[in-house]
Amino acid sequence: MEHLLLRAGFLLLLALQPAIGEARQAAAPVTEPRVMSLTDIPWGPPGGGNGYPVGLRTARLGADPVTGGISYYALFPAGSRFDRHWHTHDEFVVVARGTVTITLGQQAHTLGPGAYIVIPGKLSHVWDVPAGEDAVIFVRRAGPADFHFVKD
Repeated sequence: MEHLLLRAGFLLLLALQPAIGEARQAAAPVTEPRVMSLTDIPWGPPGGGNGYPVGLRTARLGADPVTGGISYYALFPAGSRFDRHWHTHDEFVVVARGTVTITLGQQAHTLGPGAYIVIPGKLSHVWDVPAGEDAVIFVRRAGPADFHFVKD
């Protein structure tokens, strides 16, 4: 009897295999290959103010169709500050150029190119860029972008 149940289960799995494969293909996001160097970044116009660094420029690269999380580059001008804020979703950052000081909660970290930062959702943080050189970071979000500013 056990042998017959195993055989029936196996046959059912074989019968469902095409449907499982189609469902996986339908759920998989369609992504095109993309290669970009720092010199090729398609920067948007400078913006900022109201907590955002004045002169901030961004370049959105894409969005995850499932989570709504976006990937983008951000250019912080030398001597700028991104006021204390938090996001609902986790944020993953790589410093691509320049130096930044990020204060996570109350702990400051001064970092340069190649540094990797994980900012858990709802953790308040501040970005400071020293005078002398712009900083570029690459950001990937685990969900839609939102900014909630906090008074220091």
